[in-house]
Amino acid sequence: MSEYHSESLHLPNPAGGQLYAYLSHSGERSRVSTPSNWAIVYVHGFASNSSGEKAKVVEAACAHRGWTYAAFDFRGHGQSTGTLLDLRGSALLDDLDVVRSWLASHGVQRLCLYGSSMGGWASAWYALRRPEAVVACALVAPAFRFPRSRWDSLSEAERRQWRGTGRLRVRNQWIDVEIGAGILDEIDQFPVSELAARLARPLLIFHGLRDDTVPYSHSLEFTETARHPAIELRLYRDGDHRLLAYKEEMADAACGFFEKAMSEPEA
Repeated sequence: MSEYHSESLHLPNPAGGQLYAYLSHSGERSRVSTPSNWAIVYVHGFASNSSGEKAKVVEAACAHRGWTYAAFDFRGHGQSTGTLLDLRGSALLDDLDVVRSWLASHGVQRLCLYGSSMGGWASAWYALRRPEAVVACALVAPAFRFPRSRWDSLSEAERRQWRGTGRLRVRNQWIDVEIGAGILDEIDQFPVSELAARLARPLLIFHGLRDDTVPYSHSLEFTETARHPAIELRLYRDGDHRLLAYKEEMADAACGFFEKAMSEPEA
């Protein structure tokens, strides 16, 4: 295996503030040197960051193969500036644009996205927005119905309170955070039916049958209704939302999936 280098920095965000980004690769630090000028980008989930267990395993899988790996923190997450009160679907895609431009400056023109939960939603929509850049996606428990599912799960009283106070507390066994009401302005801008109809990139989806955060039925329904033929769904009978027990297996499967996608004539 070639000697590996890594670098991290904060990227200026045109919307304000900075995004934390991380890159590891073989070759000279000043410029990524890969045969196909492509990279795997880890896209983290809601209230998470780019240095979690799944991200580290994906990075290790890339290093084993001599591939370029990148990760970043969405605004309001991890080491990036901002707060979750400013969370927007459009902002997630804009942040991915910032990362894409940064990677392009390193000679990386094509991306394979490995997205988890909310990051799976962002990866899929970004592949639709930038098909010229995204070759394929691997999605772990993708929140295809973000942010609509959050709204639909609330009572009328909770909805009124969210709009009235501008804040909604989100708690589970892993997080306890607040999001703003601005995300509701975009609640109808990202219909899952449009994504299923228009997305034209290979997808590998992992989901656990014991996921009580994002039901596996959402991934099953998407797979059944999506028009693009190159979609594979892998279900884990005892898997929860994070699927940490399968992190190595998923990383290896995603790398094989990406390698095949990169070898296709269209890529």
